[in-house]
Amino acid sequence: MELLFVYGTLRSEFDNPWAAMLREQAELVGSAVTAGSIFRIAHYPGYRPDPPGEVHGEVYRLRDAEATLRVLDEYEGDEYERVLIDVGWVYQYRTQPPESARILSGDFCRL
Repeated sequence: MELLFVYGTLRSEFDNPWAAMLREQAELVGSAVTAGSIFRIAHYPGYRPDPPGEVHGEVYRLRDAEATLRVLDEYEGDEYERVLIDVGWVYQYRTQPPESARILSGDFCRL
């Protein structure tokens, strides 16, 4: 089974079809923190490995990783790429946003 780190609208605090699908198809392992930074892109955040910082989120254990990740790849779209980091898969924003968009708390749910 594979792990997925979520830091934005897929977290358990959110009530949207994709977050609900993730909760149905995966097991919430718990809260987690990883290195990197998140940025406000629009009404959602984007993860980047730099500048150094902490990103707060949750880890899910995927029951059917291939099927779940295929759906989430479509949801995340071309702006994001799925990369493997220390806590599992994460959706990384493809371009570096300006520093002024950085969420300094590292936690999208607690701005």
